[in-house]
Amino acid sequence: MPNTIPLMFLETAKAYPDLTAQFSKAGAEFKPISYSELLEDIKGFAAGLKELGVERGDHVGLIADNRREWMIVDLALLGLGAADVPRGCDATEQEIRYILDFSECSVSILENDKQLRKIIANKAGLPFLESVVLLDPPGAADKAAAEAAGLSLRTFAEVAALGAARLARLPAEYLDEAAKGRRDDIATLIYTSGTTGEPKGVMLTHGNFLYQTEQLPKILTISPGDIWLSVLPVWHSFERILQYVILVSAAAIAYSKPVGAIMLADMQAIRPQWMASVPRIWESVKDGVYRSINSQGGAKKILFTFFVGVGESFAYFRNHLLGRSPDFKGRPRILEALASLLPFVLLSPFYALGNLLVFGKIKQKLGGRFIAGVSGGGALPPSVDRFFGAIGILILEAYGLTETAPAISCRLQRKPVTGTVGPALEGTEVRIADERGAALGAGRKGLIMVRGPQVMRGYYKKPELTAKVLTPELWLDTGDLGMLTRRGEIKITGRAKDTIVLLGGENVEPTPIEQKLCESQYVQAAVVLGQDQKYLTALIVPDKDAVSAWAMENRVPILDYEDLLLQAEVLELIDTEIRELVSARNGFKSFERVFRFALLSQGFELGKELSAKQEIKRHAINAIYAKQIRKLFEA
Repeated sequence: MPNTIPLMFLETAKAYPDLTAQFSKAGAEFKPISYSELLEDIKGFAAGLKELGVERGDHVGLIADNRREWMIVDLALLGLGAADVPRGCDATEQEIRYILDFSECSVSILENDKQLRKIIANKAGLPFLESVVLLDPPGAADKAAAEAAGLSLRTFAEVAALGAARLARLPAEYLDEAAKGRRDDIATLIYTSGTTGEPKGVMLTHGNFLYQTEQLPKILTISPGDIWLSVLPVWHSFERILQYVILVSAAAIAYSKPVGAIMLADMQAIRPQWMASVPRIWESVKDGVYRSINSQGGAKKILFTFFVGVGESFAYFRNHLLGRSPDFKGRPRILEALASLLPFVLLSPFYALGNLLVFGKIKQKLGGRFIAGVSGGGALPPSVDRFFGAIGILILEAYGLTETAPAISCRLQRKPVTGTVGPALEGTEVRIADERGAALGAGRKGLIMVRGPQVMRGYYKKPELTAKVLTPELWLDTGDLGMLTRRGEIKITGRAKDTIVLLGGENVEPTPIEQKLCESQYVQAAVVLGQDQKYLTALIVPDKDAVSAWAMENRVPILDYEDLLLQAEVLELIDTEIRELVSARNGFKSFERVFRFALLSQGFELGKELSAKQEIKRHAINAIYAKQIRKLFEA
């Protein structure tokens, strides 16, 4: 069993040298790169890094988005015994300065001259930084500015050329250095977003990642040569661990972007078997299908709506028949199966017809050989889960944190239990604790605590913060609320720190309400508010196309979109949607109803209202929309 990530990769490259490891865009076409070619690229770049003075134990900044060179840089650094300090290109100047300075990085690898300019502007606050490497060539002015700031600047190609000369003298250097690595060596420092103060550097070891490369292939049946479409930021631990799982499985990664038109076109071109993504992207795929159907209208819309309804009912009874529904109370399985058998049989021919006439065409848009998607980085909305289940596309929801590198659990491919994030990985302990820390039984909600080989070493140079989340017995406080089924699957119910406490003392989890609101075809996003208030309110981002189409159909005058959102008819439309969705009929209590709302004309943006995982940044929402929020709670 290999001790480090590079040694794991070397085993695969030796066993499958001719298989494709990466598909990278060369213009409009995907270019394949084999495992043996990737290995040579890594060895050459690692040799170039040695020429720059990178040594075992060093921290090296890596500010770049998802691209083929990221994997080369990562495996080169880890093979030399260094640890990378990654961040995406959407990071602010202040974040980059803090991360690189706190980690004492003397070398940083940057995607382009835009990132270089962030470094130059903050060079006074980066006393350790001496050298930068750009993946893309810089402009002449930026090169001169870097030199003036006292930075040694080279491009990726120049470092690779330096490495080629060194490699000719020392051909076995990378292999020799990689062989020195230990399982408990730090592989990376991944900094959290710093929503509650300064970013915290999560120290993750090779062993944290390797444990998952050993366990996740037991859940996902990945075959050598399978293709994964990559759309998430790789500096985040979710995409990163899946890249390592791809390597251990001798599969291939194809680099795309989380933009609907680009992503779907790439799926048609590369025909992947797998894709990992955050819930918002799966939701956008669903919304795109509905927009297309609604624009066609007529018989096609009626047929589609009918068969999706059939599909949802079919999936519901199939799941109960096969034991794929969560069991919190210990219902007799035989009775549940018998009650589901007749509806399942009666719906089967209608479902088969729907698959032939409707669902098959949607699957073709994903390339025609899609096996499953993995959803992580946030809660998958139930409506999105039901939709993909209805049309026969398997989505396996996973759960984890940066502090757990990240995987804690994942739905089993062979028996996915809907409404849960599956059981914990083999060798991982999960317990649900009450406010006193006592373990709770199945079906009882509490704080999720985790202990296992994937749990971080701690926060870099912040032992006091480490002690707040990691007990002496190495139980990690996830900050998430959830419950266990009788078979051990985990159901996430909310975030402990997101819980809204109303003036009456009622505790409200905003996420289920927000997910329910987004089931409306007229709602793109929603944020529920109400901490220390008498009632709940919401900021609503309407679906512009759907609301505009409704206005035209109902002859509501449209001067411009912002004016349209002020019209009484549109406000009444959204109010009706809210009242119907967040109602007693759908299981919501009276204090969970949304009393007032405000419509926002602009959607939420990455780096502003949304994190890199496309999750709502509640602290940012409260700051950006302070004026609108204040009005919602005025008498």
